[in-house]
This record gives sequence, C-alpha cells and structure tokens, in this order.
Amino acid sequence: MLTEANATFTLLETERPKQAYELVRDEDLSGWDAIVVMSGDGLVFEVINGLMERPDWVCAIKKPIAVLPGGSGNALAASISYYSGHKQAVGNKLLNNCTFILCKGQPVPLDLVSFTTSSGRRIFSFLSFAWGLISDVDIESERYRFMGSARFSFGTFVRLTALRTYRGRLSYQAAKTSMDTAPESDSHRRTLNDSTDIVNPHVLEDSLLVPLNEPVPPHWTTVMEDQFVLVLLLYQSHLGADLFTAPMVQSPGEGVMQLFYATSRVSRASLLKLFLAMEKGTHLHESIPHIINVPVTAFRVEPFESNGIMTVDGEAIPCCSLQGQIHKGLGRIISIPQPS
Repeated sequence: MLTEANATFTLLETERPKQAYELVRDEDLSGWDAIVVMSGDGLVFEVINGLMERPDWVCAIKKPIAVLPGGSGNALAASISYYSGHKQAVGNKLLNNCTFILCKGQPVPLDLVSFTTSSGRRIFSFLSFAWGLISDVDIESERYRFMGSARFSFGTFVRLTALRTYRGRLSYQAAKTSMDTAPESDSHRRTLNDSTDIVNPHVLEDSLLVPLNEPVPPHWTTVMEDQFVLVLLLYQSHLGADLFTAPMVQSPGEGVMQLFYATSRVSRASLLKLFLAMEKGTHLHESIPHIINVPVTAFRVEPFESNGIMTVDGEAIPCCSLQGQIHKGLGRIISIPQPS
C-alpha cells in the first residue's frame, strides 16, 4: 500500500528500550513529513516523550505521528481506526485499516496529558493512566504475552479471583461538556485550557494545577471514599484493540479525559460484567453498580501506600502521588476526519 501511494520511507528497527525516545529527541526531523510507529502503544509513548524533551519541542510535537499496530494492546491504532469510520478490528484487518489511514489520511489534533509526580518527574501521555485493577492486569499479564491480546482477558480473570483494594485520595476538576452523565454544580467547572497558546516556549505550563504539596483548588471534587479497586483515565476511545472502553470519545482532540473509578463497594460480578461489556462498548448503557464515569480536565491521585502498580500509556511507573491535566490538541496524529 505504501509503494502504491509512492510513499518513500526509512525503516529503523529498535533493539532496546528508550532507543526510539533517544532517536526522536536527537534527530534532525526537518527532512521528514511524518513519524510512523509500527509497534504497540509503548513505542508511541517513547516517541511522544522524546519529542517533548527536545529544545524545539513546540515545533517538534507538531510533527505528525502515524501508528501501525504491531503490539499486543494497540489501543491508539484501534482508536484511530474507529475515528476514521472503520468497524472494530484486530490483527491484520486493523493493520490494513491503519495503513490505509496513513496513505489517505491527514494530520489532526491529538490531545496530550502532562503528568507531574511527587518526585518531580514530568511524563507526557497520549492514551491513559491507570491505578489498581487495570494497571495490575496490564503489567502482571506480561507473562502471558505469547497469548497476544487475549493476555488481558486472561489476566483479568486471574486478578478478579484475588481482588485488591488500594487506599488513597482521588480529586478532579470536572469538564464542562454536553456528555456529562449527571448534572454537577457549576462551581466544579472551568473552561478548558487550550495549550496550543504557549506562553513560555521552554516549558509547557500546567495552568489548571497547583503544586502537589498544596491542597487541590476549592472548586475541585474529592472522592470521599478512600478504598479504590480501580482508577482509570482514558482520552482515546479504546484501551486495547478489543476494549472499546470510551465510546463517547469521537476524535483524538476533544480536550477531555474520561475518568472511570470504582471503590471497595464494587462487586466482582459488576467488574466482570464491566469487562465483558467493554469488548463491544455497551457498558455505558448497562446498569453496573458502583462504576463511576466523569469527564474531567485535571486530576490528582494520592496513594496512602506505595505497594501498588501505576501505568501511563501501559508503561509502569513507581506508585506515588501524581497529578495531570489535558492539553487540547497539543500533538498531531494522522487520521481521516469524519464529516461534522
């Protein structure tokens, strides 16, 4: 397909972790129209963070990125395929869809989320943050990687048999959007910040956040319970090629994170029902007790213990207090925009 489209390219095969990160951080990108990542979501994560580490990040992060699925999760590839009007697909069908999008598509805005941890680390994300059940399954199922995407389903069943809870505090700033599932006080809302207007060209400012050692702003919402089974923030439609987790997301640049969380009140039966329905994206239309969904623009998680697993875009990070906000349309991804 690339040959028929007269698309010339240079193929670089990575051989070690962080090689893609270092390559895009240091490479002269002026001679390239796009960066195409053929892998899972982990390599896209490296590319995004490498671009944001450059001195010229303001321009570099606008370099269009395309994704061809070659991993076990392929969440971004599945999301781009969905935004471009294709039916849900996996395997070679998804690869064909994404190659067609690469040949025929065009750059569209891509939301990125900026995280700051209690250690001062800055992380940029295009897909998700997870703490609890979902991050446990993601990392612990690595031993089943030979099963392909089925590793996540199998890992979920394994973890449900020994369900864990995690103590901590969750706070967020709710988004003002017509997709709200329930009315909320206007005091909990603020206008979305469009971070394409860069004030300081050397630093991306998180204007919705206060320092982690200070209390969250008074207009934020803090969940009163402190025993969590899962916390998930997702800003694309899919959490995996066969996990249609956020069907309300219709494009990669909406400027909203979908927060899902469940406290210790949730039952194993409800969680099983959630994951089974998530395969087709029908979970939002079913009655699943104690699974909460709120669209947000900023959030903070403060674990009371450090023995859990956290993931950003499926990559494990140390369990610690962290916060983040979405930056609307900061990056660019190749997709086929649907008629408005």
